[in-house]
Parts: sequence; structure tokens; C-alpha cells
Amino acid sequence: MTAPRFDELIHPSTRLSIVALLASADWIEFGYVRDQLGLSDSALSKQFSTLEEAGYLTLERRVSDRRRRVQVRLTPEGRAAFDGHVAALRAVVAMAESETTTL
Repeated sequence: MTAPRFDELIHPSTRLSIVALLASADWIEFGYVRDQLGLSDSALSKQFSTLEEAGYLTLERRVSDRRRRVQVRLTPEGRAAFDGHVAALRAVVAMAESETTTL
């Protein structure tokens, strides 16, 4: 299990949503992520660039039927960051739940 650790890079809601979606599969197409999260191409590209620079995801650009296809997946570092962030969030929730039951 990954140690709980907040990750400021993936904490913003858009990036957290992207990483959570990527955590659910091996490779996901750019268009699927864009459509699921309701982002523009440019907004998603910017977020992907930030996450890629941090080493959290990798992009694969292929040409298929004369169309450029972009697929993305989490790297092991990205998976560890996500798992640690989720563990930290769960710890906060557990603490809040235990506080309300003892009041």
C-alpha cells in the first residue's frame, strides 16, 4: 500500500479527475478523456503537458487511417502519486468521521 501523501500537482480538481480516469485503464484515448471531463482540446493538452513534465503520464502519438491518435496512460510514478493522494484524502475523511462519532 502506498503511504498517504498529498500531491499538490494532482490536487486541483481537473488534474485529479484526469488522473483518476487514467487510473481506471491501461491506455485511454485523448478524445475519451476530453469528452468524459468536458474539457476543450487546448485545456486538456495543457493539463497533460503539466502531468507529463512531472513524469506522471506518458503520451503515445500514432497515425491511424491518416488521423493522428493520441493515447495516454499513467506512469508508475503517476500511479504512486495518485494512490498516495487518495490514501491521504481517505485519512482526512476517516478522521472527520471519527470526530463526528465522538462528539
